[in-house]
Amino acid sequence: MLYPLARHLLFCLPAEASHNLSLAGISLAERLGLTALLPAIPESPVSLMGLRFPNPVGLAAGLDKNGDHINGLAALGFGFIEIGTVTPRPQPGNPRPRLFRLPQATAIINRMGFNNLGVDHLVGQVERCRYRGVLGINIGKNFDTPVEKAADDYLICLDRVYAHASYVTVNISSPNTQGLRSLQSGDALSALLEQLKTRQSQLATRHGRYVPLVVKIAPDLEPSDVVMMAGQLRRFEIDGVIATNTTLSRQGVEGLPHANEAGGLSGLPVRESSTRVVRELVVALEGKLPVIGVGGITDGASAVEKIGNGAQLVQLYTGFIYRGPALIREAAAGIAALKRGTV
Repeated sequence: MLYPLARHLLFCLPAEASHNLSLAGISLAERLGLTALLPAIPESPVSLMGLRFPNPVGLAAGLDKNGDHINGLAALGFGFIEIGTVTPRPQPGNPRPRLFRLPQATAIINRMGFNNLGVDHLVGQVERCRYRGVLGINIGKNFDTPVEKAADDYLICLDRVYAHASYVTVNISSPNTQGLRSLQSGDALSALLEQLKTRQSQLATRHGRYVPLVVKIAPDLEPSDVVMMAGQLRRFEIDGVIATNTTLSRQGVEGLPHANEAGGLSGLPVRESSTRVVRELVVALEGKLPVIGVGGITDGASAVEKIGNGAQLVQLYTGFIYRGPALIREAAAGIAALKRGTV
């Protein structure tokens, strides 16, 4: 009930400043015990990839890039948290301003560029946090690592985060790191997946624990690209896929302030293309690995839509910024109703 007022005040600030202030506020609220006053989210557990999710609504990567706010975000009721994207070395990301709100479209454009404090900082934060739920860690490459050597960066990150993650997400779909999306196709994809699976097997033996590997893909894929990627994911026995990242399309925001800013568009305008990719993936994968749906979830109905098209979990990002903690409960309740057959 208080979130619309807080959002109004926060939206008076530049987007990146309000982002950082919001995260600090969430962490402070958790430390003061204020998050305990939020309505409880009933458990509706999902077992997937050898993990038990208390409810199917997670936080997407990108909100907490460095793992600095895990306890506070988890206290809001998410069924799982994904942090990152993290790179081997710290990097500042792209020049500011690089984050833009489009409130008329319930959307955001960002060109952050994997700004983060590096994998060692993130691992330290995870080691210190109190959260013991499902934690995904999203990994990427440094901006100055040639795309031909991208696998080296992913392997460095995988080595560092493996012992601390419930699952690891391989981000090859951000539009804000030059050349990254080329890893989604052809020999580059095959070579990357083969190296990651080999290292995963080695790490599982070393740690005595199997940590699932998940790949995050773009919404700007043609149906033939989706089929190709599904074949590669199945071939290398990847454990799951997240559909989707942000889009380069500007459909649905034409003529709005900031619509022509470079970067990835998220929020309501990506809902349709994200759901299309979810649907096509589910068909192409033939149930061999699970799909996590993300993109344009702004209410219970859009969360239900992703599940209805075959996703087994969902993640929130832009909708959470616009709606606040109430969206977590609304999405979880909608999905629970769908599974009871009352939607």
